Amino acid sequence: KGQFMAPEDMKLAAEKASSTGNKQVLLTERGTTFGYHNLVVDFRSFAIMHKFGYPVVYDVTHSLQRPSVGNYSGGNPEFALPMAKAAIATGMVKGLFIETHPEPQKAKSDSASMLPLAKMESLLESCLQVL
Repeated sequence: KGQFMAPEDMKLAAEKASSTGNKQVLLTERGTTFGYHNLVVDFRSFAIMHKFGYPVVYDVTHSLQRPSVGNYSGGNPEFALPMAKAAIATGMVKGLFIETHPEPQKAKSDSASMLPLAKMESLLESCLQVL
C-alpha cells in the first residue's frame, strides 16, 4: 500500500493483480504519511485489507521511516519490536517485512530505519511469543 493510499483502495489494486492469473498477491501495510517527515500505522488497515481475502504483510522498518529529513530519510528502529508484536497481535498479519543489515550505518539505503542483523533472532523470537 502506498503511503498516500487508504487501505480501502487496495481492494481494486489486489483484484487487478489477481485478474491476470496471479495467485500470489500480498497486501502490505507500510504506514501512512502523517504531516511532515512522519509515517504512522493505523491498525484498522490490517482489518480492512484482511477482509479482501488476500494475505496481509506488515513492513515494519518502512513504517518507521522519517521521510525527507533534509537530504536523507531518518528513522525510528527502536520501535520495531513493539510495532511488529502489535501487528501480529491483530491476528490479521500473515508475515513481516523487515530490512536488516550487519551494519545498518553502512547500508546503501534506508540505513536509519534498518535493524542490525544481530538483533533479528531475538526480535523474531519475541514476535513468535505473540502467536
